[in-house]
Amino acid sequence: MPLVRIDISADTPDGTVAAIGDVIYEAMISTANVPEHDRFQIIHRHASDELVYPAEGYLGITYTKNIVFIQVAWNEGRTIDVKKAFYKAIAQGIHDRTGHRQEDIWISLIDNKKENWSFGNGEMQYAP
Repeated sequence: MPLVRIDISADTPDGTVAAIGDVIYEAMISTANVPEHDRFQIIHRHASDELVYPAEGYLGITYTKNIVFIQVAWNEGRTIDVKKAFYKAIAQGIHDRTGHRQEDIWISLIDNKKENWSFGNGEMQYAP
């Protein structure tokens, strides 16, 4: 049920992009109880002027041109602790596999009701 959007520099190597997608999927399964094979990801590569962030930093965090924006829409109901573990698993996993700075991993979650999804055939598969 999650839909992941990954916005990343066009200069990022294909292997790094694939590793980032893998880490996010693995974190969903290990921390957020997402079922296996529930992997829907949209990857957008951008020119350097299309990834905008505060050069002076924000909330004590500084960013580089290697910033990765990750947005996850998923079913509502996960606890704060689950979300914190999810953020950490992604930032640490991406750093471990690609060398990206954890400061450059920017994540946003969008909680949705189950009836707000259709996985095809014009049907509401998670109908109440």
